[in-house]
Amino acid sequence: MFDIENFDPENKLNESAIYGLLNLDTDRLLMIAKKIKDKYSSSFETCSIISYKTGACTENCSFCAQSSYYNTEVNFRKVSIEDVISKAKLMKNYGSKRFSLVSSGRGPTRADMDEILPIFEKIKSEVNIELCASLGIIKERDLIRLRDVGVTTYHHNLETSRSFFKNICTTHSYDERIETIEAVKRAGLTPCVGGIIGLGETFEQRVEFAITLKNLEIKSVPFNILIPITGTPLGNIKILDKSDALKTLAIFRIILPFATIRLCAGRENVLGKSQKLALSSAANGMMIGGYLTRPGEEIEKDIELIRSIRG
Repeated sequence: MFDIENFDPENKLNESAIYGLLNLDTDRLLMIAKKIKDKYSSSFETCSIISYKTGACTENCSFCAQSSYYNTEVNFRKVSIEDVISKAKLMKNYGSKRFSLVSSGRGPTRADMDEILPIFEKIKSEVNIELCASLGIIKERDLIRLRDVGVTTYHHNLETSRSFFKNICTTHSYDERIETIEAVKRAGLTPCVGGIIGLGETFEQRVEFAITLKNLEIKSVPFNILIPITGTPLGNIKILDKSDALKTLAIFRIILPFATIRLCAGRENVLGKSQKLALSSAANGMMIGGYLTRPGEEIEKDIELIRSIRG
């Protein structure tokens, strides 16, 4: 049984006790999560992204609107450098600590890197904001190049547990994603690694996923909830129940007491007004300013929500 009174985040988790959390109701789990968050991860952080290259992805992730395998009406496009700088400045003005350039595809080619690196240099010279990159499966040498132009964080989601991954992608392996994360660490960058819940996985597989993140010592965790996209294999899946999303979030906080757990895509649709409960009890970060193919909440409403939880 999980003992909140004697919880020591430095000790190795008793996996039997962790899986036993699934027997507790959502309210009890949120209470435990809040105690842990208040003690070990009370700071709050916002981040933001821009989809630099969108669509025409060669991978077949079953949830993704950008995969070339599916007809989702997402067309290939690139944004201009001017648009990138403009959004970075806007996000900085709204208090975003970090700004990420995101590119579709398996991973960057040499030509991609030669194109992207000067953009990061320009952001760094014009906007006082921490830089993140999300470019897919990548080699250590290219991560070092990113580091040398001022990027400090590399985002690369595992998406789900190892045992469920084969159900959502077959064009690359879980091990390739793990190796990318290890390369990020070797290059001296901070890995930002999370995923999506509500893909059809079990609660046990969500716990498995969170334990994997803990074992990888991930301290920045994007928490997405699937919103089914017409044309993808998961287009008709039932949207996750709000209580199940909150329960999963609470368990992530318990397993990852030191992490910045960031509410990202799907929060508006699934959690709605319960976003405040999620942020006050378990999450301590949020993505603002929209996502890859979805606009997200109006940024002023997000800022108002953040102010409400800060008192």
